[in-house]
Amino acid sequence: MNQLDTIYLVETPEGIDLQAELAGPIVRSLAYAIDLTIRGFALGIISIVLAFAGNIGIGIILLISFILEWFYPVFFEIYNNGQTIGKKMMGLTVVNDDLTAINWGSSLIRNLLRFADFFPFAYLCGFISMILTNKFQRLGDLAAGSLVIYKQKTKINTALPKCQTHPSPFPLSFEDQIAIIAFTERHDQLSDERQQELADILGDVIQQKSRRIDYLRGIGSWLLGVK
Repeated sequence: MNQLDTIYLVETPEGIDLQAELAGPIVRSLAYAIDLTIRGFALGIISIVLAFAGNIGIGIILLISFILEWFYPVFFEIYNNGQTIGKKMMGLTVVNDDLTAINWGSSLIRNLLRFADFFPFAYLCGFISMILTNKFQRLGDLAAGSLVIYKQKTKINTALPKCQTHPSPFPLSFEDQIAIIAFTERHDQLSDERQQELADILGDVIQQKSRRIDYLRGIGSWLLGVK
């Protein structure tokens, strides 16, 4: 993670740099407050409805209260793309620390460990943990390997880089063509350092010594039909 901001970077095995903006303690607290209000309102309505059901009603209310407290966030994180209602309203989502979608195991761990974050009161341990960790993780996040990030709209990139197109100086294998095309299409998903690293590798295939990035982009665009 960049130490000067809240940007979190992960490099995939395919060489793509994934980027996300980490959510800090304040916005996460606001999202939790919204969820707490929703749960409280729902439980209040249910309590009014069951108020005249005697001991059975009290038992049902206690059961529903338990379910809302511990499994409300799990349900929404799994079935609503990592977003409870509060997180969605604040533009947040929960993911694994490799930026993949949260799964059952991680969601259960991070939420069942909220009792540790709550200690000694008012989620003090969790708040302190978020402040002290560079990824704003509470204790449950550390145990589950999860992060809370700002939800980003999917960006579909169809634009190719501007460059002079030209064919390869000699025939390329199918694998080399696929690699150069992928390198060209993902030009805005890779960091400058990663592009240079890949260009040095791919450049050896065509024995290009200088300006390898632009040269490979030119071949990639030509292979994609840009003449």
